[in-house]
Amino acid sequence: MRVLDELHARLKAAADDDDAKGVATAIERVWLRSGSDTADLLMTRAVAAIAGDDYKTAESLLDSIVGLEPDWAEGWSKRAMVRFHADNIDGAMSDLERVLKIEPRHFVALAGLGAILHKSGLDKRALDAYRRALDLYPQQPDLRKSVEKLQIDVEGRDI
Repeated sequence: MRVLDELHARLKAAADDDDAKGVATAIERVWLRSGSDTADLLMTRAVAAIAGDDYKTAESLLDSIVGLEPDWAEGWSKRAMVRFHADNIDGAMSDLERVLKIEPRHFVALAGLGAILHKSGLDKRALDAYRRALDLYPQQPDLRKSVEKLQIDVEGRDI
C-alpha cells in the first residue's frame, strides 16, 4: 500500500518525538481500516470494549473479526493484546506471529512481541523484536531504554 510505504518512510526519518507520534498515529489509523464495513464496525465495538476493560467481549468480537477478515493484521494485533491481558501468552504469541506475516512493519506488534518474550525470559529474542520495532519507529524513548537494558543483559558491556 503506497500510503503506508510513504508514512513508514516519514516515520523512520522523523526529526523529533512529536513529528514521529503524529506519523505513527496516522499509520495506526490506516491499520484500523479493513475495507469491510462489518469488520470495521466490529472493531469499533472491540476497541470500546477494550477501553472499558471488558476483555471477554472484546475477544469475542475480535474472534469474529479475524474470522471475517483473516488478512487484516489489526484484527490479530488487537486480539493479541486482549489475550495478553487475559494471560493467554501462547494465544497472544500466535496472533502476533500472524500480524507480522501480514504486516512485517507493524511496530506495535513487534514491541508487544518483545514484551512477551522478555516476560518469558527469552531476552535475546526480545532484544531482536525491540530492535526491529525501533528500526521502524526510532523515536520511542521507552523502547530505547528497554533495548539498552536488554543489550547489557544479553550482550554484556563494552570494555
